[in-house]
Amino acid sequence: MSARTSRGPERGRFPEHIVEFARVLRRAGLPVGPGAVVDAVKAVEALGIRRRDDFYWALHAVLVTKREHDPVFGEAFRLFWRRRHGFEHVLEAMLPTAPEEQKPRSAQRRVEEAMRAGGREPHEWRRQEVEIDMTGTMSDLEVLARKDFAQMTAEEIAAARRAIETIAFSADEVRRRRLVAQSRGRRIDVRRTLRASMRSGGAIIDLKRRAPGWRRPPIVALLDISGSMSEYSRVCLHFLHALTEARGNVSTFLFGTRLTNVTRALKRRDPDDALAACAGTAQDWSGGTRIASALSEFNKLWSRRVLSQGAIVLLITDGLERDAGERLAFEIDRLHRSCRRLIWLNPLLRYDGFEAKAKGILEMLPHVDELRPVHNLESLQSLAAALAHDRPRAQIDPRRWLRPAA
Repeated sequence: MSARTSRGPERGRFPEHIVEFARVLRRAGLPVGPGAVVDAVKAVEALGIRRRDDFYWALHAVLVTKREHDPVFGEAFRLFWRRRHGFEHVLEAMLPTAPEEQKPRSAQRRVEEAMRAGGREPHEWRRQEVEIDMTGTMSDLEVLARKDFAQMTAEEIAAARRAIETIAFSADEVRRRRLVAQSRGRRIDVRRTLRASMRSGGAIIDLKRRAPGWRRPPIVALLDISGSMSEYSRVCLHFLHALTEARGNVSTFLFGTRLTNVTRALKRRDPDDALAACAGTAQDWSGGTRIASALSEFNKLWSRRVLSQGAIVLLITDGLERDAGERLAFEIDRLHRSCRRLIWLNPLLRYDGFEAKAKGILEMLPHVDELRPVHNLESLQSLAAALAHDRPRAQIDPRRWLRPAA
């Protein structure tokens, strides 16, 4: 009886812990408002919880509104209410036992950052590691933006991924051939004008006009996931996920020894879930490279499906092909003729003394419109800004690499 009475103060503070838990969810990206927090407290009080599962699903029913929020909620529940980190006394106030429940950990990084931002992290839960202070001077941000992905630590890679999510993608729009309704168009839409005049009995004729519309061209990304690209492919996947979130009409394919379509996987809103789905779909991570075979399969099966309406192709590879020859030149030329722009992103351009000596690179250079580096944050930001421009600059013209050295 005395033990039961000692838990009274914790029972009285139980709504405060639910409010703090809702704040963690909000910082992790879930749309949790004040009304949902009040409903969560009422649901817990009215349910009469006797098991941990009941407590979990009571909060889940009120605070989760979309299916893609399940991993984030599950990871936040596991970290916030787990026994060994100082929160067990909250559940013990209402539950007989509070065993730790294993949930999907795809959103663990987002939840940990949200709990750190709130200042509620227990002392024993904090990692004894060197953390990067990204709130310092501008020189720290510039060093991170110019640092090679291959030379970054795990903490710096995580900071780079967070920076990729904040890249502002410019609006790339091209004029459509089809005319659309527009109040100030130069051409008169006779059909719509007659229909509008019939509504008023022909007494009033309101001229309806048309003009060429604008649309965003689709983007198709072909990402090399072979062993030589392993240090850059995962960061590029984060960039493509952010690009998909910003534009919507992005198709992504992975290739090493085979071609894999991961467009549907990258459409998941949570970046950790998206990359986990890509890793489960592609079976040839860090393997060999067969660029010619992958391009041949893409041109045969996917070219007419995704390369329409002036698509832009991003070819992300180092060009180190094992079977370089006339077949590679033929397939890259066919891909170039099927799209509006073919941009080759090569991490080997990070070297100042880069020269086009490999046979695969020499076969591909004459058939691309732009050659850009893709080894740090600065190069990704430059690519995001250049997607809205059709004319490449002189320093990214691939023909300059084909000229003989003086």
